[in-house]
Parts: sequence; C-alpha cells; structure tokens
Amino acid sequence: MRYYTFLIIPILLFSCTRQKSDSTIPNKVTTKTFKQSITVDCNYTFEEATRGTRAPEEIIAQLKLINVKYYSTDRKIHQGQILTNTKIADKIEILFHYMFYHKFPIAHAIPIVKYNWNDDLSMQANNTYSFCYRDEGFSKHATGMAIDINPYFNPVRWKAGYETRINKPVGAHHDTSIPGTFYSFHPVVQEFRKLGFHWGHNFSAKYDDHHFDM
Repeated sequence: MRYYTFLIIPILLFSCTRQKSDSTIPNKVTTKTFKQSITVDCNYTFEEATRGTRAPEEIIAQLKLINVKYYSTDRKIHQGQILTNTKIADKIEILFHYMFYHKFPIAHAIPIVKYNWNDDLSMQANNTYSFCYRDEGFSKHATGMAIDINPYFNPVRWKAGYETRINKPVGAHHDTSIPGTFYSFHPVVQEFRKLGFHWGHNFSAKYDDHHFDM
C-alpha cells in the first residue's frame, strides 16, 4: 500500500506543476490594421503646374496649388491637385472634403498643364480642374475663379436657339443614373451654392452642368 502511495504522489505533483505552467502562457492575439492605399494621380510643384501658361505674372501670383483627396470612379481613394485662385482655395478644399465624406466620385483632379492647356482634351478625359488661362472676359477659368467637375459626366448642352453649336465633350451624354453626375437639387450642387458659387446649368444659352464659378 505504501508503495502505491509513493508512486501516486509524484504523479499528482507533476500533473499540478504541468497544469500551472500551461496556464501561465498568454494567449497571443494578432490584430491587423487594414489601411486603404491612396493612388496619387499627380504631385506637381507650383512651377510645374503653371509651366507653359500664357497667363501674365499678376494672375499667376493669385494662384494656389492645393492637394485634394477623393474617391475616383474605381471606388478607390485618390490624391490629386487643383490649381485655383487663392480667393476660393479654402472653399474648394471644403467642397472636396464634403465630396470625399459622401463618396461622390471624381474621375481625375489634375492641373490642366497635363493636357497642354487644352480644355477639350481635359474634358474628354473627364478631368476636374480650375485654372486655365484664356480670354479673361469670356471665362473665369482664366483667373482660377471657376472649377469644372467631371465634365464627361456633366457635358455642355446647348439650349433652344443654339442647336447648331456642338455639345462638349464630344460623345458625352447626360445620364443622372451615373454616379458623379449633377442634377437640380443634387447635394453637391447645393453645397456649392451655399458657399456662394454659381452653377453653369443656369447659363442663358447652355446647360454647363460641370461648371461652377464665383
């Protein structure tokens, strides 16, 4: 009987020791932080963004290059740039924050220098931009006091009496079922209006739905 007792005690001691040792091992919990990457559409310096413009120095001195973040049509986050007038730069940033928060898609936002200062090429690419120097008496883009957003989704359409003129960009159609397209009472349009912008839809001769100016 004593012999079995001596055998059982060491076994119990070993079992208790093993159990205590195992219980002290911490559970390893691996946590992964998923951060969506940002696609950089452009990263110009101010000198690069204004290179080749015919604008006089007094207009260039009014401009500011700002970085903007947006959801593009691929539903991913992109970073672009807007070259605009310092008078409206803060408002443009506010509007891009609003559009980003509501995931309003912006196809591209690249200074028009990428398109060799050609408005038609920029529109065809569905590019959002502000400053492009041309006739100051004709366009507020010449001083960066206007911005065009998703021009291919929101094309220029001439009104009655001007049907002989060409809608731009060529081949574009206005379809409000496509995300990124404006219509009356669109939340983004309302935000522009709240900040004092005029919407091109209300021009007398044309529906210029991609255009906002101040």
